[in-house]
Amino acid sequence: MSELIIIAHIHAKADQVDFVKSALNQLVEPTRAEAGCLRYDLHQDNADSTHFMFYEAWQTRELWQQHMQSEHLKSFSAQAGGAIERSSIYEMTTL
Repeated sequence: MSELIIIAHIHAKADQVDFVKSALNQLVEPTRAEAGCLRYDLHQDNADSTHFMFYEAWQTRELWQQHMQSEHLKSFSAQAGGAIERSSIYEMTTL
């Protein structure tokens, strides 16, 4: 089975961009240290500063699901959840 690619779009509330950016950046280091994480890159849209995107690669879907239950993601949700306008996650496979 090929690796799992995750594309996650996060849209911050307009008055919370700096806070969300900081909170998202705090996820990078601990996530990259997780079992199965092959890539975890945060991006910010050049035309829309409220739009962030993670490009992720995981060895397996199971390991990604463990990441989704990690303490640092739970902490992020508790701290920054109210500053997020909307988000979407896409599970993909490289062809």
